Amino acid sequence: MGALVGLADYLSKLGFIPWFAKTIAGSIAGIPWLQAFLILTIVYLYAHYAFASLTAHITAMYQAFIAVAAAAGAPPYLVALALAFMSNLCMSLTHYAAGPSPIYFGAGYVEQSTWWRLGFMVSVMNLIIWVGLGSMWWKVLGLW
Repeated sequence: MGALVGLADYLSKLGFIPWFAKTIAGSIAGIPWLQAFLILTIVYLYAHYAFASLTAHITAMYQAFIAVAAAAGAPPYLVALALAFMSNLCMSLTHYAAGPSPIYFGAGYVEQSTWWRLGFMVSVMNLIIWVGLGSMWWKVLGLW
């Protein structure tokens, strides 16, 4: 675990995460904060495909994406919560996404292609529920 977190730290130190954040920020420049927020949330969720550890993913990208969303005008508290939720919801994406995943995969319970297909389908449902329906609840709570 320490090695994976160290790798995530070096992604930032070597400039990959700042470059990625600037690239995303440049692509959302000038659009309303709500659309920018949705784009950032989706990119953050699916960027987990590139990380072999949930902790490494959060360590490398969470803070950078909050900064980009806040710069776009999104309410920081809303962004912090939404990205925290996405940090947990991305655990079903791949066979290496979270602690129990490699155990189930290694035991042969689920084939890799099935895991990725079902993980993607579950992620779409999670986005609809958490960001689609959840955003209405967040509005009622006054988060935005």
